[in-house]
Amino acid sequence: MILKPETLTAAAFAPFGQLIEADPATAVEINSGFTTRFHALATAETDAKTILSIFQGRPRPMTVGMLERHPLGSQAFVPLGGRPWLAVVAETPDPTACRAFLCAGHQGLQYAANVWHHPLLVIGAEQDFLVVDRDGPGPNLEEVFFTAPRQITI
Repeated sequence: MILKPETLTAAAFAPFGQLIEADPATAVEINSGFTTRFHALATAETDAKTILSIFQGRPRPMTVGMLERHPLGSQAFVPLGGRPWLAVVAETPDPTACRAFLCAGHQGLQYAANVWHHPLLVIGAEQDFLVVDRDGPGPNLEEVFFTAPRQITI
């Protein structure tokens, strides 16, 4: 079963979370006009401590053999290398329900709490990501593994 990525847009990704990119509608000039702030592009969902981490993503086979979700908090990924990458999400943990998004190198995203998604998928070369995540007590990771993985074609 082949999974073809869609272009990442705010509208297409809305059922799963928020697109993070410089949106002129949110632009505010600050620092005497020497900086443009794109304000409140996403809001972390958590009842615990919000942390920032760096994830180093390495290329892996382009198959979807599992999904995970974080029921207690959202999780945001912002690429630091400027290269395209992939996001795979689903409303239910079923390989036939998966949707893949081709994310441009300037686009990040935030998975809403409880959204099924595949772990980080980089394309071609290692890439670092700034990750905004929840750190606290409680079971915040659920994983489901598939018997028949889906192949992703770019």
